[in-house]
Amino acid sequence: MELQTLTYLVVGFTFAIYIGIAIWARAGSTKDFYVAGGGVHPVANGMATAADWMSAASFISMAGLIAYMGYGGSVFLMGWTGGFVLLAMFLAPYLRKYGKFTVPEFIGDRFYSRTARIVAVICLIICSVTYVIGQMKGVGVAFSRFLEVSYETGLLVGMAIVFIYAVVGGMKGITYTQIAQYCVLILAYTIPAIFISFNLTGNPFPQLGLGSTISGTDVYLLDRLDQVITELGFSDYTNNVRGSTLNMFVYTLSLMIGTAGLPHVIIRFFTVPKVKDARSSAGWALVFIAILYTTAPAVAAMARLNLHDTIAPPSADQNLAYEERPQWFKNWEKTGLLEFEDKNGDGRIQYTANATTNEMVTVDRDIMVLANPEIAKLPNWVIALVAAGGLAAALSTAAGLLLAIASAISHDLLKGVLMPSISEKSELMASRVAMAAAIGGAGYLGFNPPDFAAGTVALAFGLAASSIFPALMMGIFSPRINKEGAIIGMIAGISVTLLYVFQHKGIMFVASTAFLGDMKENWFFGIEPNAFGAVGALVNFIVAFAVSAVTKEPPAEVQELVEHIRVPVGVSEAHDH
Repeated sequence: MELQTLTYLVVGFTFAIYIGIAIWARAGSTKDFYVAGGGVHPVANGMATAADWMSAASFISMAGLIAYMGYGGSVFLMGWTGGFVLLAMFLAPYLRKYGKFTVPEFIGDRFYSRTARIVAVICLIICSVTYVIGQMKGVGVAFSRFLEVSYETGLLVGMAIVFIYAVVGGMKGITYTQIAQYCVLILAYTIPAIFISFNLTGNPFPQLGLGSTISGTDVYLLDRLDQVITELGFSDYTNNVRGSTLNMFVYTLSLMIGTAGLPHVIIRFFTVPKVKDARSSAGWALVFIAILYTTAPAVAAMARLNLHDTIAPPSADQNLAYEERPQWFKNWEKTGLLEFEDKNGDGRIQYTANATTNEMVTVDRDIMVLANPEIAKLPNWVIALVAAGGLAAALSTAAGLLLAIASAISHDLLKGVLMPSISEKSELMASRVAMAAAIGGAGYLGFNPPDFAAGTVALAFGLAASSIFPALMMGIFSPRINKEGAIIGMIAGISVTLLYVFQHKGIMFVASTAFLGDMKENWFFGIEPNAFGAVGALVNFIVAFAVSAVTKEPPAEVQELVEHIRVPVGVSEAHDH
């Protein structure tokens, strides 16, 4: 069966499952819509959390960025996985013990202030909308290639699919949809990796294949990759550092604490029955996440090697003739994400690090994982499976983010502040309207994303790191932080981060409005905009503690609430012997 037909069948079948699940599990109450009724099994929630967390950034973009950053791309692996451990240990169990629906609701109650709740809502919307732009980029990339349409058309199709199952199903529909999506995306990621690893090294385990020799030689795969790309003028793969050591550290830290502050992942731990189940589901999620994250470095290296061996074969006397380019090259050209410009007019492809001679003028990093099976000439069913997996990864996270936005607007802003007496039916309708509006807004911004999918997501993590994470940590572990400190801290943290990002990336990510430009010489201590969230978080903590020190202590009942949340149930009895 030809590739296009097979792709339509596999993708269509998986979409039918998602929409069917959304209709079967459609939300009939606000509790169903926000937290899936609070009765999800820990293993199922762990799988859904993994799907929610492993977005287009993880599936589509991360390996592509590592492929070109080399060692410097390890910030994504360390930051995102480390952040999830931080979330599982320090935040999730305590927030589940508190037992409310949303993060802004916790912040509003802990800091005994409607203003704090409103500020948290605004911060959450800013983070989530930025994050969902990255998902929409991934959706557009995947749909454009496999439907053979433009990126813009692919994005519109993706928006329509998300609208159907997210708006109808709410969290209940999204949870069970994400379990199916996890199964699809993990098979789609690992099966091609196993094939490619076996073809290149003879080892079927990609994690081990990365450190193995190439089949029939005594040359290690990474040594071969270093040789190939350095001959073309690129930095060597294994020693390529992302900026300075300080930038690497701050970037990793920003992704870590940003991960721990992401509202759409935190809300996942409200869907299980007990606190014990929250801890258990976090552990299961780590297991499910580890399968992809230990595979990603191998996928990145092998994709980069296959790409260069195909376009610029080292054994050939001459560069590849453009007319003889392989079919995968032609397929991706149709999307506009891969472009060739014959600068010297010889009809051959020159792919070098020198901008004046390089004729591969566009090689979008986000295509690497999706194109990898085609480049490696794997069977059509594997290529079709990867298409379904890429779409599953992007759609699962987009749905979770949209729900976080919808719940912030309807539950925290509308019911919590503006219209406390609103009926459950009206709140549910408001949630769906808010989600539909969020899809439209995110889709619009997705037409001109500020970065590659993973880069855009890194910006969102930085915004979460600078605003929500410090408020949650101080709210759980520091009884002395009061409402004034929390409010001013959140405003200061996200303002500093947004100012830095906008002056380099442009206001609302419109590049023409960037007044310093995204240039290294203008970076603060060499820290790039995507990594600045850690600095914003530091500002948040300092301001919050300073303001709290000179203002009135929180009420006694609030301090008791902190102790209740932080100390495990039964601890007093445990010491009584």
